[in-house]
Amino acid sequence: MHLIDTHVHINFEAFQPDLDAIATRWREAGVVRLIHSCVEPSEFSTIQSLADRFSELSFAVGLHPLDVEEKWSPDSTKEEILTLAQSDVRVVALGETGLDFFKAENRDQQIESFQAHLAIAHQLNLPVIIHCRDAAETMAEVLRRWWQDHGSVNGVMHCWGGTPTETQWFLDLGLYVSFSGTVTFKNAKQIHQSARIVPSDRILIETDCPFLSPVPKRGEKRNEPSYVQYVAQQVAALRNVPLEQLAEQTTQNACALFGLAAP
Repeated sequence: MHLIDTHVHINFEAFQPDLDAIATRWREAGVVRLIHSCVEPSEFSTIQSLADRFSELSFAVGLHPLDVEEKWSPDSTKEEILTLAQSDVRVVALGETGLDFFKAENRDQQIESFQAHLAIAHQLNLPVIIHCRDAAETMAEVLRRWWQDHGSVNGVMHCWGGTPTETQWFLDLGLYVSFSGTVTFKNAKQIHQSARIVPSDRILIETDCPFLSPVPKRGEKRNEPSYVQYVAQQVAALRNVPLEQLAEQTTQNACALFGLAAP
């Protein structure tokens, strides 16, 4: 059984003491590919070094919405992200980018940064990894306007936690939807409902590690890529399909979205 963890942050300090052991565990769990997201462009060289170390790692470049206020410059940051995205063939996406109105109020600035990421992705024919927290309505409006002005957007709503209605907005826009450890939480009813309605050819799984450890590892402060197996188990159960079928489908979907060779 093959699994692809479509969103990791293994460059974080929490992983450094035992990263080789962590890699052994993800390989033993059947994780054959990982997509490393990028919080800010300054991480790029470190993520590159990790991809040199672990050949199954592909990665993205971008600026997280919660870092926009401090790090975003309309001209220089956009140019830096564009240059970095073209500098390494292992770059398979732009992001993570998006909107987060839960912790920040600089809405216009976040939208500006997000639209810049969309423009780079369109120019380079790459997908976008989209973070969206307490911003679904605005996100859908921004994406609809982009559709009208520039055409379709290829990408994924990562670590998705929206309602089924919100989920359908983004499915109607042609996006993939990725579920993380939150889908294993007992009281996450709306996430459970959303996981049931995503078409089989548009669903992905991830850990978003080191955050959001899934049940049965929820008590652990550090999530890791091998735990994506628990996300897969829960999504398969919610959709009433065999785990092997869910694993195969999400692996195919990840390869399709990120342009990866089939394992």
